[in-house]
Amino acid sequence: MNSQSLLDQPRAIRQGEELDLLRLTEYLQQQFPDIQGAVSVSQFPKGYSNLTYLIKKGETEWVLRRPPFGANIRGGHDMGREFRVLSALKGSFTQIPEPMAFEETGEWIGAPFYLMERVRGRILRGNMTPEETPSPELMGQMGDNLVTTLVNLHQVPLDKPELKALGKPMGYVERQVSGWIKRYGKSKTDDIPEMDRVGEWLAANMPTDGPPTVIHNDFKYDNLVFDLTEPAKVLAVLDWEMATLGDPWMDVGTSLGYWVNPDDPDWMKMLNLSPTTLSGNLTRGQLVTRYERISGKTCPHPTFYYAFGLYKIAVIVQQIYARYKQGLTQDPRFGGLIMGVNGCAKAAWQAIQRDRLDGLFES
Repeated sequence: MNSQSLLDQPRAIRQGEELDLLRLTEYLQQQFPDIQGAVSVSQFPKGYSNLTYLIKKGETEWVLRRPPFGANIRGGHDMGREFRVLSALKGSFTQIPEPMAFEETGEWIGAPFYLMERVRGRILRGNMTPEETPSPELMGQMGDNLVTTLVNLHQVPLDKPELKALGKPMGYVERQVSGWIKRYGKSKTDDIPEMDRVGEWLAANMPTDGPPTVIHNDFKYDNLVFDLTEPAKVLAVLDWEMATLGDPWMDVGTSLGYWVNPDDPDWMKMLNLSPTTLSGNLTRGQLVTRYERISGKTCPHPTFYYAFGLYKIAVIVQQIYARYKQGLTQDPRFGGLIMGVNGCAKAAWQAIQRDRLDGLFES
């Protein structure tokens, strides 16, 4: 397959998520007066949180990020924070898109947004065709480089004021556990006993905080852009909306939460959280082992971090589903998300019961 055919491409904009083209054109003319040409907008269709668009003006391309329609912008969709994270990482972590402009008033398109460079490359997602699927050898290299990139992020020195200002790492684990439990309570729509059990277990089994680092908090395959010519090379990490300073093992836990093994039951594979079941990819246990080998650090409580990752993902999905139930979004993809909440909760409780990362449902 031609490498260009693997390029992550936008599509037509979903109904109800259109941008005001006239006002956006005026904004671009104001910000980039030397760039000539007509403005066009299309939408990257994947993702369930902040909305992502491809903006073209003549030969120039940007990616625009804005909060979802109907979301509480101050609650978890802070465009300024994403822009500040990217700006703070410049010069310290190379695998990021170049931040270009931030509009905070919401006056131009009805919500704050920011612009960044478009990094042209390949993004691995679920449901790839056989032609799009990496070979086992390539998949193994991509998995290794995913872990290496995460370790590199966690090794960024916190010597810049802009980086130190990204979070308050003291007490991070406790704040995260209690915070996600509260978020679940506020967005709960269905009775899921495993969610309650996992939340109670996490609150009773918190490890102490490790030395703080920059953490991404949503690190997975479909937030990585791979090179088209060197297909195992990670060009950029995307979606920094939840980045902060904290315990790096909590970041690893979130990645583990998205990680489904080939021998996991079919209902876990149907969650389709990330294309991790492909032949040649690491298992959850191998991911932790490789991270330990590269970083030189030993994970103190793998089951806790994995269960936390699943719980956090379940709450994020629950929040999106709650917006759908309230009629704040009409995206049809959201209608079945409650099954994802159930699945994550079931897997987390099984991991806790067996105290391991792999072989959760083996007899």
